[in-house]
Amino acid sequence: MPAWDITPSGVDSVTSLVGLAMDDVAKDVRAYGEHIESAAGSAGTIGPPVCGAAPVGPVGAALRLFVAETANDVRFLAKRSAKSVNGAIEATNHYVAGDLEQAANAQQQAAQAPDVTVFLPSALRDGGFR
Repeated sequence: MPAWDITPSGVDSVTSLVGLAMDDVAKDVRAYGEHIESAAGSAGTIGPPVCGAAPVGPVGAALRLFVAETANDVRFLAKRSAKSVNGAIEATNHYVAGDLEQAANAQQQAAQAPDVTVFLPSALRDGGFR
């Protein structure tokens, strides 16, 4: 069992700051997605102009492929951050309650990597690149 020396107010302060940083990252990721989609649509094609929706050209296709191939990495950052913050809060709450075994369990669970693959199909369906 680990030795514990926790200052709950310190944990609260740090997790609050991390939460604000996570909000900023989420805004940046949304903007990134909007800018990539705009760039993909504006990159042009190799061919004559067409009526209606323009076909996706090679640059647009490459951008969409890049986003698709890095989507799990971006999701992992968000899930890892949330799991770490929530685990720190949960472990601290158990510590304050005097349950060091549950605090250790919460800490161990938070240290394990989140599985983002379960979120991929719904994320793609609900607003990701198709």
